[in-house]
Amino acid sequence: MQELATGYGLIEGPTWATGQGLLFSDVVNGGVHCLAADGLIETVLPHRKGVGGIKLHADGGLVVCGRNVSWKPLGGGDGHVLLDRDETLGTVGFNDSGTDPDGRIYVGSLCFSPVGAGDSEPKPGYLHMIDLDGSTRLLARGIELTNGVGVSPAGDRLFHADTRTGQVWAYDRAPDGSVGPRRSFAKLGDSGWPDGLAIGADGSVWVADATGGLVWGFEPDGSVRRKLDVPLPMVTSLCFGGDDLKTLYVVTGSRGADRENAGTIYAADAGIAGLPVPPARVRLPA
Repeated sequence: MQELATGYGLIEGPTWATGQGLLFSDVVNGGVHCLAADGLIETVLPHRKGVGGIKLHADGGLVVCGRNVSWKPLGGGDGHVLLDRDETLGTVGFNDSGTDPDGRIYVGSLCFSPVGAGDSEPKPGYLHMIDLDGSTRLLARGIELTNGVGVSPAGDRLFHADTRTGQVWAYDRAPDGSVGPRRSFAKLGDSGWPDGLAIGADGSVWVADATGGLVWGFEPDGSVRRKLDVPLPMVTSLCFGGDDLKTLYVVTGSRGADRENAGTIYAADAGIAGLPVPPARVRLPA
């Protein structure tokens, strides 16, 4: 693991943007930032705290998840809420997100605050989809703590990390974006907490372990391919990047470190290329 940057509270949402660099958020200190190839870091969305998921939009700007799911233009200006909290479901916010080959957005909702603010009593949340026309669908219930979301290279399976259960779920996925019942794809041992995930071009699934200081690499059938050690214990997320998508960027939080603001960005070689993450193509409000 090569250390690229440090000094953040809780890094989330790593996203590779060709021609720009690595986008990432600091959940507790706020802001979405970009780490360029020359090592310079620029803030591209200031202030906003609690951003757990970041996706590029085909029309420019970013889709960010936190207290709601919003499209935000880069460089300032008004954004648009794409999916808001629902009092009837008890949702208080949204965490990580993924996109399918057509640009639909999958995102999990939270019914409690996992970082200690507000109501901290754990309550199951949901899995939602934002369709291309901007409409939304509730796809699954009973997600104990939603995290990483990704779609297989063929588009026929959706993977979803459920941190508190230790499970990475798999759903069969239809061309219209709908999914079937979930089943267990992989479990991070007896005590691992799956957080963010990334998909390899060969169909492998790479999962951050939020308690174990590890990245788990799983074969397409769910068997363990390899484990990568990370210097800090709270591994929150990861993505493939670089011009050839062969660099695995791994990010962490500060829990378990010997100092505050220990969140760090690392780069590693997973031995494969990543699957390009499609930009969101959901319709933006006029």
